[in-house]
Amino acid sequence: MFLDDKNKPFIIAEIGVNHNGSVEIAKKLIDVAYEAKVDAVKFQTFKAWECASKFADLARYQKDEAENQYKLLENLELDFADFADLKEYAESLGLVFLSTPDGQKSLDFLCDIGVKAIKIASGELTNLPFLTTIAFKKLPVILSTGIGTLGEVEEAVKTLKLAGASDIMLLHCTTEYPAPLEECNLKAIQTMEKAFQLPVGFSDHTLGSEAAIIAATLGAVIIEKHITLDKRMKGPDHAASIEPKELKTYVDSIRNAVKMLGTGIKEPTQSELKNIPLVRRGIVASKALKKGEILTGDKIAIKRPAKGIEPKYLMQIFEKRLIRDLKEDEPITWNDIENDINIS
Repeated sequence: MFLDDKNKPFIIAEIGVNHNGSVEIAKKLIDVAYEAKVDAVKFQTFKAWECASKFADLARYQKDEAENQYKLLENLELDFADFADLKEYAESLGLVFLSTPDGQKSLDFLCDIGVKAIKIASGELTNLPFLTTIAFKKLPVILSTGIGTLGEVEEAVKTLKLAGASDIMLLHCTTEYPAPLEECNLKAIQTMEKAFQLPVGFSDHTLGSEAAIIAATLGAVIIEKHITLDKRMKGPDHAASIEPKELKTYVDSIRNAVKMLGTGIKEPTQSELKNIPLVRRGIVASKALKKGEILTGDKIAIKRPAKGIEPKYLMQIFEKRLIRDLKEDEPITWNDIENDINIS
């Protein structure tokens, strides 16, 4: 799919519904994502009548937005044609376009316009019929697992696989906006990776970047974060999103954290190599010495730079004869002493 070792973690700027029903705002947010050098933008494609009844209550953070979920979603809808336009615009900037379908119509439309993967919201984790339908599309799947148990994730993964999904990625997340730090449970990333042998990422609903940085160091292959033009804008997700300047710092922090992880091989780095002779020590003459002198403890010192014989061979050069004159502090090399030394 679109993931490879060169761009892990794959960073998704979640625009979601923060366009407030405006294509103009949506494009401004795509520009923000592009400037921050994320890998993808993601929206939510839905029709209110398809995903919420008129009896669906609002979450705590949505209470001031509308009288119920149906009305809230209705106010935030974009036309399908708008999403085709946004996909074209995002891809013209080199960004991957993703969107979460909230029903059959939305799913069919996204597949028709050629999305590279289907992102499944946490709320659909137990909607096994819908997961089956998604799997039939034979596209890569990114499954959010907020509010789910390990058993529910297992059942969802099994359902997707049985229906033909072969490229599945999981996202750990805490479905609260903003998510309390003490409820992030980032170790679940490694738990799910071990349990399902699948790539696991992190959908970050916290404030700040600490959780994402830790997730990246735990091996998260995807990081997803809500973005906004202004946290003070009217709408359910703005307050828990990050603004343009924050996003740039957020992305840079994640990339730098991954760079710092390195390969895990303990060896001198390229920049360290030049410092080895400067900071390590070698064996030197403690005073001026003449050719033929026998090396004893009072004639030897261990000092920088590391141009002389390594200190670990100190005992092997005792009582050996010099074959040339040495100045005080001059490094003693193997070429300066009798050549019958065994250093194997």
